Amino acid sequence: MRDLSWLTDGQMARLSPCFPKSHGEPRVDDRRVLSGIIFVNRNGLRWRDAPREYGPHKTLYNLCKRLDEMDVFTQMMEGLSAQKAEPQTVMIDAAYLKVHRAASSFEVKGDLERLIGRTKANMHRK
Repeated sequence: MRDLSWLTDGQMARLSPCFPKSHGEPRVDDRRVLSGIIFVNRNGLRWRDAPREYGPHKTLYNLCKRLDEMDVFTQMMEGLSAQKAEPQTVMIDAAYLKVHRAASSFEVKGDLERLIGRTKANMHRK
């Protein structure tokens, strides 16, 4: 899997204002880590399966989590949409969201004590 993708200088120039300023210890290479985060998400990989060229998988995960908590990704998306980016760059794919098979059933049928989300084993316990 050596089909790695890297952000260009132009892309990094558009995204770099969204990154928090570095205080104290120098940060890892933003281009490398952000490219790794995008690669993992684009290909549906586990963090552990990220190619080594992007750095340690723990670094990718920790920075992704930290940036998400700081709403950096939201700022990036808002910045891209404000600059009239191409639609495919701001699309979010929800194909991987798992939903319980009864989640779409808002209507209670038969047993009035049955709640959506309860397992069959717990339905008949009193």
